[in-house]
Amino acid sequence: QVQLVESGGGLVQPGGSLRLSCAASGSIAAFNVMGWYRQAAGKQRELVATIISGGSANYADSVKGRFTISRDNGQNSVYLQMNSLKPEDTAVYYCAVIRTTLPFQTVWGQGTQVTVSS
Repeated sequence: QVQLVESGGGLVQPGGSLRLSCAASGSIAAFNVMGWYRQAAGKQRELVATIISGGSANYADSVKGRFTISRDNGQNSVYLQMNSLKPEDTAVYYCAVIRTTLPFQTVWGQGTQVTVSS
């Protein structure tokens, strides 16, 4: 059974940086996509960035040029480097692993709070 544990959230001033980490326990070999999503208060969960096994990444327009997703296949980990943070980046950030072949499956982490405020 796959479990995901996020870390690295916290309070940061506008313009600052944070690095989120997500470690997976259990086999994630069947999950070809790893990603980060976020949910701000009163809003729906949204995609932040995803990365496939081969390393190709996809970003939400709102974070392009500021956030970088990376993965360490040997460590079953995925990271999100967040630079030039804005107050609107404030949200709970969730790590996910996604299987896009049958049977489709997504496993979520418990989330980590990121607050951008002066």
